[in-house]
Amino acid sequence: VMMHFVSMKSAFPGLCVGVRSTMSSVAVLTQESFAEHRSGLVPQQIKVATLNSEEESDPPTYKDAFPPLPEKAACLESAQEPAGAWGNKIRPIKASVITQVFHVPLEERKYKDMNQFGEGEQAKICLEIMQRTGAHLELSLAKDQGLSIMVSGKLDAVMKARKDIVARLQTQASATVAIPKEHHRFVIGKNGEKLQDLELKTATKIQIPRPDDPSNQIKITGTKEGIEKARHEVLLISAEQDKRAVERLEVEKAFHPFIAGPYNRLVGEIMQETGTRINIPPPSVNRTEIVFTGEKEQLAQAVARIKKIYEEKANSFTVSSVAAPSWLHRFIIGKKGQNLAKITQQMPKVHIEFTEGEDKITLEGPTEDVNVAQEQIEGMVKDLINRMDYVEINIDHKFHRHLIGKSGANINRIKDQYKVSVRIPPDSEKSNLIRIEGDPQGVQQAKRELLELASRMENERTKDLIIEQRFHRTIIGQKGERIREIRDKFPEVIINFPDPAQKSDIVQLRGPKNEVEKCTKYMQKMVADLVENSYSISVPIFKQFHKNIIGKGGANIKKVITRRDSSLLLIDLPAENSNSETIIITGKRANCEAARSRILSIQKDLANIAEVEVSIPAKLHNSLIGTKGRLIRSIMEECGGVHIHFPVEGSGSDTVVIRGPSSDVEKAKKQLLHLAEEKQTKSFTVDIRAKPEYHKFLIGKGGGKIRKVRDSTGARVIFPAAEDKDQDLITIIGKEDAVREAQKELEALIQNLDNVVEDSMLVDPKHHRHFVIRRGQVLREIAEEYGGVMVSFPRSGTQSDKVTLKGAKDCVEAAKKRIQEIIEDLEAQVTLECAIPQKFHRSVMGPKGSRIQQITRDFNVQIKFPDREENPVHSVEPVVQENGDEAGEGREAKDSDPGSPRRCDIIIISGRKEKCEAAKEALEALVPVTIEVEVPFDLHRYVIGQKGSGIRKMMDEFEVNIHVPAPELQSDIIAITGLAANLDRAKAGLLERVKELQAEQEDRALRSFKLSVTVDPKYHPKIIGRKGAVITQIRLEHDVNIQFPDKDDGNQPQDQITITGYEKNTEAARDAILRIVGELEQMVSEDVPLDHRVHARIIGARGKAIRKIMDEFKVDIRFPQSGAPDPNCVTVTGLPENVEEAIDHILNLEEEYLADVVDSEVMQVYMKPPAHEEAKAPSRGFVVRDAPWTASSSEKAPDMSSSEEFPSFGAQVAPKTLPWGPKR
Repeated sequence: VMMHFVSMKSAFPGLCVGVRSTMSSVAVLTQESFAEHRSGLVPQQIKVATLNSEEESDPPTYKDAFPPLPEKAACLESAQEPAGAWGNKIRPIKASVITQVFHVPLEERKYKDMNQFGEGEQAKICLEIMQRTGAHLELSLAKDQGLSIMVSGKLDAVMKARKDIVARLQTQASATVAIPKEHHRFVIGKNGEKLQDLELKTATKIQIPRPDDPSNQIKITGTKEGIEKARHEVLLISAEQDKRAVERLEVEKAFHPFIAGPYNRLVGEIMQETGTRINIPPPSVNRTEIVFTGEKEQLAQAVARIKKIYEEKANSFTVSSVAAPSWLHRFIIGKKGQNLAKITQQMPKVHIEFTEGEDKITLEGPTEDVNVAQEQIEGMVKDLINRMDYVEINIDHKFHRHLIGKSGANINRIKDQYKVSVRIPPDSEKSNLIRIEGDPQGVQQAKRELLELASRMENERTKDLIIEQRFHRTIIGQKGERIREIRDKFPEVIINFPDPAQKSDIVQLRGPKNEVEKCTKYMQKMVADLVENSYSISVPIFKQFHKNIIGKGGANIKKVITRRDSSLLLIDLPAENSNSETIIITGKRANCEAARSRILSIQKDLANIAEVEVSIPAKLHNSLIGTKGRLIRSIMEECGGVHIHFPVEGSGSDTVVIRGPSSDVEKAKKQLLHLAEEKQTKSFTVDIRAKPEYHKFLIGKGGGKIRKVRDSTGARVIFPAAEDKDQDLITIIGKEDAVREAQKELEALIQNLDNVVEDSMLVDPKHHRHFVIRRGQVLREIAEEYGGVMVSFPRSGTQSDKVTLKGAKDCVEAAKKRIQEIIEDLEAQVTLECAIPQKFHRSVMGPKGSRIQQITRDFNVQIKFPDREENPVHSVEPVVQENGDEAGEGREAKDSDPGSPRRCDIIIISGRKEKCEAAKEALEALVPVTIEVEVPFDLHRYVIGQKGSGIRKMMDEFEVNIHVPAPELQSDIIAITGLAANLDRAKAGLLERVKELQAEQEDRALRSFKLSVTVDPKYHPKIIGRKGAVITQIRLEHDVNIQFPDKDDGNQPQDQITITGYEKNTEAARDAILRIVGELEQMVSEDVPLDHRVHARIIGARGKAIRKIMDEFKVDIRFPQSGAPDPNCVTVTGLPENVEEAIDHILNLEEEYLADVVDSEVMQVYMKPPAHEEAKAPSRGFVVRDAPWTASSSEKAPDMSSSEEFPSFGAQVAPKTLPWGPKR
């Protein structure tokens, strides 16, 4: 877009240059015409003139509108003359980018390796400097191998880069220069600026000794050239300072303010005029000496002028004093110096000085003024003495903090209540003196109260409580919650914990004696609980009873951990596949002990477990337990796995508890006492080695062989446990001769075992299958028991009855004997039928067939369940029982009589006759029975619970099935099915639940009491509150439900509020609502006319400002909505006095904001002319005469490639003469 410029000086004398684009005009006003322009006259003149100039005057010529560039010759001849129509002088613009070149001689270069130019360390350093400073570096090598460096960039960047280059690319030298110590500060300059500037300019590092260092040597480090420059500059600064003189003048302190003048103006003028520095000591410094520094002649002038001021003032100056007790000084001064300001405003030349601790006030100034001020101050002192009093009391400084109270609560209350001032010294002073000043009566009352508080505190005591630091964080709690509870419980006690960094265990309690004692007991109990909670106890329980202790769905273990202890107890049972029998209980000692006794009682109920206490001296306990408990473990295993419990080490108890089956307990008791006896006489130990696979054989079935060795020799043989590292080691303990004999017997046995023999025996092929089924489990058991003997049965289908045995001779014999026993059992095997209805089979089996597995193990029988009749296809029910029998074994396919039980109900039991009968009885005992319990029908849904959770929980807990009748039957009978042993517990549990539900029903009826309150609907929003805050508070506080009428429901009375809850609570909530209504009825509403233009300012961003006003004055302010009939009407609601104050405040704001609005509107008028003033006349566009495009066709068009027709801006043409001005 090309802009066309027209000179309009002739048309508009007030304008410098006008710019036209279509019909709009922009004018640059001169200072003279600005006042007229504001009055609004000039815009019309401009408009008229613009139109007239377009209509009446001829269009300008092309050359006038677009003046040609000056001729080359003309430019050279008259460089100083303005060329063309643009006569204004253009100031040359100074370039912001500078370039400096400097040279580093070869001998001063740090990096002289020629092969590395352009690479290596030198190049890296240059790149680093360029990145950090932003300057551009160019390096080149001179013939003499010196380095030339050209640095381009902004001035400060070049200076920084240059300093870096010198420091990093040039070898550094250093020199010292000595100047007087007092001149050092002039080298440093203000805030070190002079020194920094000097370092940059000379590219050196200048080190000036510290003020406390007596040395006057300044060290300069850099290049030779830089050091010379810096040295010269430093000496120059010192030389300048040598020319300056210093003079000191003694002037009395009282005259210093007159020499300084108001705001130090007088001394400032003298300093400016004479160029001398004058130092007047501040009022806080007790020195009378004024110091002058400067050139000798100028200094003499300054001293003379100040002497003159001093002499003038000394002749007309008086110093007087008024007797006034020091405690009254602050009342004479007044709040923020108000009282004193009244005197000093009347007599500004009087200087009034109060000295702390002195009972006088000093006045200095002109004699007349001092006399008047003295009279006024004496009058004030007399008045204050008549109506004020003070008293000083002694209270131990350690109580001062308590007297002040939290955030000054106590002391502020006393000050406000008795209208006194209480001055308590700071802690750092350790002073006991407290001063009370004010009204005589108030002073006495405050004194009495403070002394009472102090005497009460003297009754206080401080107690140090030793609590291990590891418990401190637990006592404090998360975000201090627990310590806050303790402090709320004992508000008079101050609890101080040590800093964690101190590693201290001392917690300090301070407060009234009784409260401190109570708090100490409470905290000691808390610590004891924390210590107790980490107590751990181990309970040995026979492995087969672990499942019973857990119970179905954890029912039994839940009973062990009562609700009260659940958060404090942790019971850890070993994994199913581990051999450990120990259950670990962690928590409070008492709870652990209780839980242990519960678990042991469960075990006692389940089996015939006896418990015996044996007294063995405590000193023998460790030797009886043996290394890693091996000795005691061998006794426990030998005696059928009894549990032997030794007392805690250090308890001093001699009692050892043996628990287990009666017969085994007696056996263990005898062995333990025998061993203790041996230990008391003399004990001897020997270790022998045998392969681990021989151990079982050496022990014998049920420990028979090893018992025989012990009985014959009297020595005890201990085999390694599964977790022991050395599995070959067997330990023999006892008297020496007994141990030697046992060693001989065992070594003979082991030697026999090392002699491998092969033997065979005959086994009927019909029994082979029993030995090889289940991956040869029976054979594996034989091999384990009899020293790893190998038993080989012939392949199936060969019809051979020869069985081969290979191993140690004794082991082979024992294995043959065991195989013969198994065959005898198989020969004597019978099959029994047990009829149990098929619907009970699942419950008889138990989870994952666990009950059946237990019976097969206990009675050594095989149990087979029939196929399910209802489902002829393969059923999910197991056809073969888990004990390994296959379908069809010992089963006859025969038709049953109509009276006999169904085929699908018959369970087949195989084994020895007596065992089968016992197993049959055990199976029949597992058949569930059903009882009926009467429960009111309306409670059934609560018994079932949400999504059946309630009934499921009961079924899991009592291990029964509970059947609730269908709702349409309306029956009260609930059926419970399960084992007879569980039914009574389940029935009691169900009836207990029914009692709970009935109690809840009664409570629900009490809670449903309704109360209606009549409240005018206009108050409803206020009762609800912002986002329901008020009504929610009432609901929570009174535990009620509050229902407001539905606005859209025309049938519902709009003034009725319904409250539901307990009768007492509903009444309390009603009273709370009516109190709010009472307050609202006292309120008034007033309409205020408020200019709508200031509404936004008063409301503020997101209503912040208006909310602040409403909170401050406790009123409600409503502004009109857009489109309201009266946009200026604002409604203020609240208590009458609050409404008046709020209205005054917002009217003041309106007045303030309106002034701004009016100013901005006035400015808007001149900033942008109104649209209606712009001429709408059709535009002819911009017209010029004699343009090249209107010339005759004979005139040749300019050649754009010609440098004559289109000359370039040559360097010879001076910038000042260019008509187009500087490039924008």
